[in-house]
Amino acid sequence: MKKLSILSFTMIALLSFMATTARAQSPHFVGKVTATLTGNNVQVCWKEAGLGNNQNITYEASATATATYVCVNGGGQCPNAANKTTVNGPVSATGTFNSGQNGSISQCLTFTPPSAGAFSCPGGQNLTLSHVSYSGITITDTTNNVAKAATPSALAATPFTCP
Repeated sequence: MKKLSILSFTMIALLSFMATTARAQSPHFVGKVTATLTGNNVQVCWKEAGLGNNQNITYEASATATATYVCVNGGGQCPNAANKTTVNGPVSATGTFNSGQNGSISQCLTFTPPSAGAFSCPGGQNLTLSHVSYSGITITDTTNNVAKAATPSALAATPFTCP
């Protein structure tokens, strides 16, 4: 009988420990995920907790972006309205960070506008970003499959306007 009660106590203690460990590792984003323009780029910052100690976690900051590029001559003019292109598609940045001893990560990732691709300007003109907009800005913990939309979830910049 004594062996049975020791075995029962051991099993209860083990199950209790396992339940506590499982509850301690519950990944979730804390507070707002913020998105800010840094020039023409978007910086996404967040804090995630409940990761467990010393865990490597991979993140992806992403959005859908639309960018308009124009050709600009040496005098700062846009000589031909046909000398422009608009591109759109997904943009993202990834990074892997360690949760350290407190089981949380506070970091930022930055992504850039989509490129103009094969579009080029005639001789003597420079390819210039005229406008970029981002929508659906999100951070995803790809290790634990946890995501959260940024605040704001859409941003835009107009770094150059044709005179």
